[in-house]
Amino acid sequence: MKFALAQIRKNAYNDPFHFDEKVDVSELEAMNNDIRHIDPVRVHGKCYLHGEQIFFTFHIEGEMTLPCARTLVDVPYPFDIKADEVFTTSSYYTEEEEEDEIHPVKGEVLDLTPLIKENILLEVPFRVFSDGKNNQQGAPAKGQDWEFISEEKKEKR
Repeated sequence: MKFALAQIRKNAYNDPFHFDEKVDVSELEAMNNDIRHIDPVRVHGKCYLHGEQIFFTFHIEGEMTLPCARTLVDVPYPFDIKADEVFTTSSYYTEEEEEDEIHPVKGEVLDLTPLIKENILLEVPFRVFSDGKNNQQGAPAKGQDWEFISEEKKEKR
């Protein structure tokens, strides 16, 4: 999700600039995390311009599929993230000197995609549980050198 600085300056000069787009963040599935599947997310919000600073206030809405902590079955996990990000076009600003969360804009294009991915990764819960009745179907019953034995199987032996 990229914005040209000229577009922001033109559209957000007097009034906030509104945006609403679908963003493909499927690269998160390949990273070493618990996200098994994620659909394109909806990102909508406003952009304000104040001097050399650009303020983005936006919502990220979507659904990701995570493994159940007990049975490893797929669990859909909807999310709605509210985020605020500040960018600066000032040539005097250096990221190392400031402790604020202000992102310098390099070049003439402002890219929100890395920040969208970062906010989604921060939203991934530590663990989720499947509340479905058939949640045992996806659970592994046996593996290398082990097997699940229920009380019924034990009595039959």
